[in-house]
Amino acid sequence: MVLSEQEQLRRQKRLDLMALGIDPYPAEAYPVSVYAKEILSDYSAEAANFQDVTLAGRLMGFRIMGNASFAELQDASGRIQLYFRRDDLCPGEDKTLYNTVFKKLLDIGDIIGVKGYVFTTQMGEISVHVREFTLLSKALKPLPVVKEAEGQTFDAFSDPEMRYRQRYVDLIVNPSVKDIFIKRAKIISTMRSIFDERGWLEVETPVLQAIHGGASARPFKTHHNTLDMPLYLRIANELYLKRLIVGGFDGVYEFGKMFRNEGMDRTHNPEFTSLEFYVAYKDYHWMMDLTEKIFETVAQTLHQQTKVMVGENAIEFAGPYPKLSISEAILKYSGVDVDALSEDALRAKCLEFGMEVDEQMGKGKLIDELFGEKVEANLIQPTFIIDYPVEMSPLTKKHRSKEGLVERFELFVNGKEIANAYSELNDPIDQKERFEDQLRLAEKGDDEAMAMDHDFIRSLEYAMPPTSGIGIGIDRLTMLMTNQASIQEVLFFPQMRPEVIKEVSSDADFIQAGVAEHWIPALQKMGILTLEALKAANPNKVFNDLGGLRKKLKIEAAMPSKEEVVAWIES
Repeated sequence: MVLSEQEQLRRQKRLDLMALGIDPYPAEAYPVSVYAKEILSDYSAEAANFQDVTLAGRLMGFRIMGNASFAELQDASGRIQLYFRRDDLCPGEDKTLYNTVFKKLLDIGDIIGVKGYVFTTQMGEISVHVREFTLLSKALKPLPVVKEAEGQTFDAFSDPEMRYRQRYVDLIVNPSVKDIFIKRAKIISTMRSIFDERGWLEVETPVLQAIHGGASARPFKTHHNTLDMPLYLRIANELYLKRLIVGGFDGVYEFGKMFRNEGMDRTHNPEFTSLEFYVAYKDYHWMMDLTEKIFETVAQTLHQQTKVMVGENAIEFAGPYPKLSISEAILKYSGVDVDALSEDALRAKCLEFGMEVDEQMGKGKLIDELFGEKVEANLIQPTFIIDYPVEMSPLTKKHRSKEGLVERFELFVNGKEIANAYSELNDPIDQKERFEDQLRLAEKGDDEAMAMDHDFIRSLEYAMPPTSGIGIGIDRLTMLMTNQASIQEVLFFPQMRPEVIKEVSSDADFIQAGVAEHWIPALQKMGILTLEALKAANPNKVFNDLGGLRKKLKIEAAMPSKEEVVAWIES
């Protein structure tokens, strides 16, 4: 591992602290009594409150000014200014704590605890006058220094790949990122309170499943060694939740992780969070009314209003939402009457639009593809798309009055599906036939077709009451409610390709090639990290660069001769 100059200095400071008898990583608990936000909102000079406070957090800036200095501390609630005065910290003759530890051995990023009292500076800034401080954790890597002046941000830590790979750094230096995840948690807690008020039970169902059911998607497959059987990471939890309705619960819900071995883009991650809930003796009309209430309540809780800006669109989450059947929506936005076309005619129409379709796709799949191509992007305001063809919805009850359709709706907002709901199919004979239809699709090559689940059919044979259920994508809902265009922005740790780590030769390898140990950091500074890179280097350039780096890195050894450098490269 090649250490930067800053990293080398910080490691030396760690050793210097230990030499002074200071543990850079003490084990004792630190008794925090107050947070920065509380002080900034409640402090009053007239009341003279907060006269004995204990805070802990990360140092985010210094202004060293001789015998007195200012620093900025960031805790979980925000930032506050600290004031250090040498003679307060070191009332005796020994000034080491201030002159050496504070001024020379602390860095931006270190975590410290401080005790003192709150006052207002001459510039009018609420600050903590520090009487004593304790190093709680020494940072060995420097933070990106994000500067703000006159409302503008400079040197921002903004590269998406860096931010997603090192989310811990992102959260430290970009406070707005933390706000996204606080709002995400509030979305979930708001929804949970709605369900708990109605007396529904929060449950947990298996993540490892013997049969991948409940949705049409490609699963992740694994193997259980003890049972010697294949298992799948769940693509949905629907079938287990409905088993619980059969068992006598009138309402069950689960916030859980789902896994789909499919593409990744700005709205899809292979691991995602979904809410599913099922309520007995209800239908999809009732579920539409409740869905409007849920989304309106979430918007009101987060924003104190029901209108939310998403990109350039002002989305109104107060109901009622318009309703269109899927065939009406396709006709409206593409001019195609799917009800009047055979499967072959519909496939030909899709090909006319330049869509990628094949012979394996049945009519339901073609309708789904055409809807995605021509309709979705137009559905900006919350819109219920209802009454899907039966072949698109193998777990949904047949429509009570419209032949060939099922009682299903999807909620679209800002051009994306946010929720999917049914009047649940509870006829076990019909359900078995639907599964058999899915098996035929699988035989044609559809790797997203559902598998047969005999135990689920058996549960229906004990009778499941009329039930409505829904799945809501929490990640996409958070994107909407926090105005984020990418799903990666609302996931703490989105899935990414493995990080490419540069190959580095060891010090022993360089020494074996004849390079003196004190010159290795200089070569690494030039970007020569391996023996192969050394062999490919230009001897003249290496020799000339060593002269400049010798001074910069304060290498006291005499310069190697040009012949020695050539020997390193040609050995």
